[in-house]
Amino acid sequence: MTPRVLIVEDEAQILRLLRAAVERGGYRVTTATTGRDALHLARASAPDVALIDLGLPDRDGIELVKQIAELGVTVIVVSARDGVSEKISALDLGAADYVVKPFDTDELLARLRAALRARAPQAEKGGVINLGTAILDIEARRVMQGKEDVHFAPKEYAVLELLARHAGRVITHAQVLRNVWGPAHETDVEYLRVAVRALRQKLEPNPSRPTLIRNEPGIGYRLVTPEV
Repeated sequence: MTPRVLIVEDEAQILRLLRAAVERGGYRVTTATTGRDALHLARASAPDVALIDLGLPDRDGIELVKQIAELGVTVIVVSARDGVSEKISALDLGAADYVVKPFDTDELLARLRAALRARAPQAEKGGVINLGTAILDIEARRVMQGKEDVHFAPKEYAVLELLARHAGRVITHAQVLRNVWGPAHETDVEYLRVAVRALRQKLEPNPSRPTLIRNEPGIGYRLVTPEV
């Protein structure tokens, strides 16, 4: 079934650009120019993904992010607001990704494909995730490169599994630290940096130019699985 995308944008020129790009990607598109209409369409048509601008005429888009994400729709924010605090707020409220205007349409489509891959239930994936040079079997808690096991410290593996379970999504530093080290360590970003550095050394073909575990500066990390 062709994935359905709801575009929420009140600026006519950008709405046309987004619609043309998303339809070019082969998706079915519905559009809304207000938060009220967007929420109605999200409830009525159950889109797979919503692209949401934050500067809407009738409400702050941050509020809408939470409301639509709670409906089970994957949310990608597309906004001119480029502050780190705005990005973290949107991601913490349920957004899967955050794209800053002006944007490259090919990059936007790549983010959309990643978000759709992340929607696939883990059972459908069989608990096995392609890491490019390696395979992660979540059920077996095992990572294989060829026929060899890759060994991780417990916290390293926990970070990898969390990112893999949400592949394609940006996970904030605080979200990872809270899940892996506990609420008391939400600000201990250096713990996370050390773990990610170790993961890259073991999994990335070129750890100094990572392609698997991507950094979102000041915000968090995203695990990018190869397209198949």
